[in-house]
Amino acid sequence: QVQLVESGGGLVQAGGSLRLSCAASGRTFSRYAMAWFRQAPGKEREFVAAISGSGGSTYYADSVKGRFTISRANAKNTTYLQMNSLKPEDTAVYYCAADLNGPGRLLTGYASWGQGTQVTVSS
Repeated sequence: QVQLVESGGGLVQAGGSLRLSCAASGRTFSRYAMAWFRQAPGKEREFVAAISGSGGSTYYADSVKGRFTISRANAKNTTYLQMNSLKPEDTAVYYCAADLNGPGRLLTGYASWGQGTQVTVSS
């Protein structure tokens, strides 16, 4: 498994932007599919975006398509989530996840998880 640490969360006004980062340990980062999930208070954790190991394939939830962009820098062992045009309903704890299989949209498809970073969007 790989160790993951998220950063970049914070408080932003509606319409604003944030970029989340997920730093991974290990020397085989490019073999891992990476994903972002989020969990709002009282709700289940949900898929946001995923990217293949090479970065050549990306997938998005319909709710963020066109506003969020997932990317990765394999030389830096880091995955990013650029979030634009943020809405109050984007408020959640955002989690980074990794797995040697995938990328997929299911929580059960990821073996490694970060501790999460809070994103709060005010109206």
